[in-house]
Amino acid sequence: MNKIRSNYFYLLITLSCFVFTQTAYAQSTLTLSQAINNGLENNKNMLAGKLNLSISKLQTKVLYQKYLPQVTVAYQYLYNPILQTSILPIGIFNPSYPIDATKSVQFGTKWTQSAGLTATIPIFDLSIQSHINEAKLQERIWALSQEQSAFELAYNIAQTYIDIYLNESKIKSLVADTNRTYISYILLKNKFDEKRLLKSDLNKSKVNHNNTVQLFYDGVALLIQNKVYLLSLMGTTEKVNWFFNVDTAFAMIYASSNTNYTNYELKLPDLQLLTLQSELTNLQAQSERSNYFPIIGLKGYLGANQFANTFNPTAKNTWFGLSYFGLDIKVPLLVADNPHHKIEQLKLKSEQYNLQKEDKKFQYSNDVLITNLKIENLKTQLKTQAENIALSEESIDIFQNRLKE
Repeated sequence: MNKIRSNYFYLLITLSCFVFTQTAYAQSTLTLSQAINNGLENNKNMLAGKLNLSISKLQTKVLYQKYLPQVTVAYQYLYNPILQTSILPIGIFNPSYPIDATKSVQFGTKWTQSAGLTATIPIFDLSIQSHINEAKLQERIWALSQEQSAFELAYNIAQTYIDIYLNESKIKSLVADTNRTYISYILLKNKFDEKRLLKSDLNKSKVNHNNTVQLFYDGVALLIQNKVYLLSLMGTTEKVNWFFNVDTAFAMIYASSNTNYTNYELKLPDLQLLTLQSELTNLQAQSERSNYFPIIGLKGYLGANQFANTFNPTAKNTWFGLSYFGLDIKVPLLVADNPHHKIEQLKLKSEQYNLQKEDKKFQYSNDVLITNLKIENLKTQLKTQAENIALSEESIDIFQNRLKE
């Protein structure tokens, strides 16, 4: 009997230690809104997503610079071991030779160098504006991706927060249930000692108690795991801070809604993403067409060339200036890639995004219904747990009175 009481005392000490550590370290209650805000501010993936948006904005600024004058400087110093040879029709220039007479003549010098400045200014280039429009839309896509990441992070935090709340409620029920099964076991042990109970019945009671104790330990372990996971979602590096309480009032505030949401694409980031991605493929098709429009610009060159048969970069009377300025027009006529095939691919891709958006809208419609049903079921579970705790406490009082007798 003393051994049984010592085991019961040890069990009470274990339960009390758990409750004590929860109370001693939980200096404040962590609300659901605090958990979500901390996650959005400190989660490393969220911070990385903000950098992607900044990179996209910088890429757009780079595209605007294509409208500015492009200036390049070039310099060459060449040695020509074999000079170029051309055939000249000397009969045309000298009547003393036959009319079809020719002569081979070498052109150039052994050493040549050139230096010059080239400037180009675009006047008409539809591809630049098309790529800028794509970049702007890509910025919006990155912003919505960031918003979708925040949406998913907030969902995971809320889900884990609710799991912690349910874990704590279940542990309270398990504590009461463990006390009840232990006192029941003590009563049966007394009957067994008095030769009024079979050993098999006593063993069943002990097995039942052992199972409730194990369920309690499992519940505590799962509670700690969920708290550590919640801290990781919040971007907290100190895992020792898992000693915190959750707000138990939030579950009573929520009321399920039967509102029929029809304009999902106006509210949910991932549906807006699919809309923008469809628009992006249309812009890419326009950019593909613009690659085959004329490109008009101004182009100028200012430089000089030197020709010499000896290595002497500064020799007099060997430098000759060169410059030009004029209109530069480029019109693509024949290209290796067929633009019609690419444009057709982009059209099909746009249709894919539209179909995916319709499928997601259907999924969300089902998710709203299922989620409301789950929430109502959770409320029922909590109500049942509260009633079971009250009944277990009442049973414990009855067993304790019997034990005293």
